[in-house]
Amino acid sequence: MDEVFRALADPTRRALLDELYRQDGQTLGALEARFDMTRFGVMKHLKVLEQAGLVVTKKRGRNKLHFLNPVPIRLVHDRWVSKYAEPWAAALSGLKKTIEEE
Repeated sequence: MDEVFRALADPTRRALLDELYRQDGQTLGALEARFDMTRFGVMKHLKVLEQAGLVVTKKRGRNKLHFLNPVPIRLVHDRWVSKYAEPWAAALSGLKKTIEEE
């Protein structure tokens, strides 16, 4: 999980994930065109994302396509976000019910 947090700490890597969310299965060239950095810079960021399990690749002919893997983000959500959000959601739900009953 530390690798996921490390990967998500960089704004460029988050932007790459956003691009893959918008259009999954992009080539390095397509991703590179959207960023003001060298091809090697984009490759280095993609490598970090791959090592964290956030991006998976698949060869299709001569192209290497990059796909978003949402599972590690969901695991972070389940482990860290949901347990802290649950009391708030329950309280808001109770407040809504109380207001609607009056």
